[in-house]
Amino acid sequence: MLKLKIHAHLLECGTDEAGRGCLAGPVTAAAVVLPDDFSHPFLTDSKQLSEKKRMALREIIEAEAVSFGVTHVQMDEIDQLNILNASILGMHRSIEQLSKTPEFIAIDGNRFKPYYKVPYECVVKGDGKYLHIAAASILAKTYRDAYMEKLHEEFPMYNWKQNKGYPTAEHREAIRKFGPSPYHRKSFRLLPEQLKLNL
Repeated sequence: MLKLKIHAHLLECGTDEAGRGCLAGPVTAAAVVLPDDFSHPFLTDSKQLSEKKRMALREIIEAEAVSFGVTHVQMDEIDQLNILNASILGMHRSIEQLSKTPEFIAIDGNRFKPYYKVPYECVVKGDGKYLHIAAASILAKTYRDAYMEKLHEEFPMYNWKQNKGYPTAEHREAIRKFGPSPYHRKSFRLLPEQLKLNL
């Protein structure tokens, strides 16, 4: 069973992102403040849940959260800032959307930059340890997946509906065949280096 939060007596938000390792589309971040009496037996790291469970949990989180925010950071900002800084920027923008400034921020992962003077803690694999980080991971993942499914309608040849922009063999083959789209991240290595020798 995941713990609710790190500091029981503080107004604390959990934050996480989705899509960091993708070749196309935004990186999406979320921040969530849960009520002090919140619990749910299935809520855990979004990567361990089926799409159906994630969607069911998203409805519960949005209905019961004290406050939440979700932000897409687009490809041009990712290319300009680098993916780590773009992810942190997304978290900051999501925290800004909360109805109250939190007194403490719990972050999934090991890197963050101060959000004003709010104390914070990075928790490696935090989405499998704390409910508010897990809730943020669910929102980030479901909002990003929905966004990629919309982009799929514009560029079906990359099959983003299925791969969501991750570097699958099929996705890379489509880039090789059709070239990059406007939604591909220019700063990422879209295709592995060609190491074959022409003998």
